Amino acid sequence: MTNEDVGTNSVADRLKVGPREGVTYPIQMKYCGHCTMPIEYCEYYPEYEKCKDWLERHMPDDFERLKIEEEAAAADGTDDDKKRQKRGGKGLLRVKKKEDVPKRICVSRAARGKKKSVTVVTGLSTFDIDLKVAAKFFGTKFACGSSVTGDDEIVIQGDVKDDLFDVIPEKWAEIDEDVIEDLGDQKRT
Repeated sequence: MTNEDVGTNSVADRLKVGPREGVTYPIQMKYCGHCTMPIEYCEYYPEYEKCKDWLERHMPDDFERLKIEEEAAAADGTDDDKKRQKRGGKGLLRVKKKEDVPKRICVSRAARGKKKSVTVVTGLSTFDIDLKVAAKFFGTKFACGSSVTGDDEIVIQGDVKDDLFDVIPEKWAEIDEDVIEDLGDQKRT
């Protein structure tokens, strides 16, 4: 046997199809509850600190393992910038810096045609509430159409302004009824 034969056998062994020795099947993947990616890939997500917090609370053993691996990589002198994704994919997402905007929800009614109206809700994003989820909730709760129209605006079909003062604090406990402001009837721009 020559050295070339030994090299091709090792390559053939590595490329062998089928179950491998020492691997337990089915392979169980663990996913992060914040970014929904496998926990090994959280470090490439723009909000890595939030992923770390989630892992520390829900998967303390895996968090410790990843923390030890991170410290070992830092001790080796591996640069963190080399790991970060430079272009393409979710790595390009910019995390918007939250300005110190007062936490206030504004509810108003706007005319839509002659007899119909819509209810406009703004300010939910200051409480870190997902607007798509909130719009879906409002549409289900009031049996009407509801959509996210602006950066921080949800439009609900129909006049449900008065009901929102009870529904919003009931659904999201961190919102107090006092921070919801009634702007009355307004024209939509």
